[in-house]
Amino acid sequence: MNSAKLSVFLILFIWAGFLSNTSFAQSDTNSEPPTIQELFEYKEVFTFEVKYGFLRLGEVEVTMMPDSMFRGQMHKHLVTKIVSNPKIPFIGTEIDHFHSLFLVNDDGLPITSYYWKDNIDEEIYKDIEYDFDRDKNWVTYKEEDQSRDTLELEEPATAGHVIFLFSRLFAGTDTENSMIVYVTKRKGYIHFDNNTKLEKRNYQPWDEPVQTYLTTGYTENIDGPFGFSGKFRAWFLDDELRVPLEARVKVLFGNALVRLIDYKKERL
Repeated sequence: MNSAKLSVFLILFIWAGFLSNTSFAQSDTNSEPPTIQELFEYKEVFTFEVKYGFLRLGEVEVTMMPDSMFRGQMHKHLVTKIVSNPKIPFIGTEIDHFHSLFLVNDDGLPITSYYWKDNIDEEIYKDIEYDFDRDKNWVTYKEEDQSRDTLELEEPATAGHVIFLFSRLFAGTDTENSMIVYVTKRKGYIHFDNNTKLEKRNYQPWDEPVQTYLTTGYTENIDGPFGFSGKFRAWFLDDELRVPLEARVKVLFGNALVRLIDYKKERL
């Protein structure tokens, strides 16, 4: 398993979903999912543990950064930081940071303007880039092998990273929807099947079981490593923000697991 594939492996799991000891009140009835603007009312920091069987692959931290100016417009800035478990043989410490600068379209959905990856441990910055040019109607990309090319843009276009926000807008509703993703030099899709059924599950941050919603789905034309089949299950908290709790992704020899182990929330 090389470092590039390990990073893709971990980030795909967060896409499939993708706490402190603070207590939050849980409702006994279905709550409404948030709008994306309501999500922006909080500064959230999420930490997930990623496991594959008995192996602890590493941790993933997701947070919203302050707004950034890009091409004359203020953009939202989402960051995912991945740190591998240094005890994994032949891997050592791998630290990768994934960034998305995005806008919100007229339908209230995130659309990516610029996405990049920094390989922190090797000090290689922007070794992956996806640049969304809506004037020319194409996406220009550069991958780790330095290949550069363009793809035709289909809206609402994203680099996949913002699935962390997109999926929360529909969790706990009786809807099916899809998200357009540009990744690994191609255009793909993530399909979601949401439902309103509540299920109590145990998670480390809470002393008692919490009410959750299950979303299932699959990816189309997204090439994942290690036999990633594209099917996934993800659980979200029944609260006003639909906090992502867990994701399970089928791979060649079983299932990989992502679970929330720390969450910090502050109203802006």
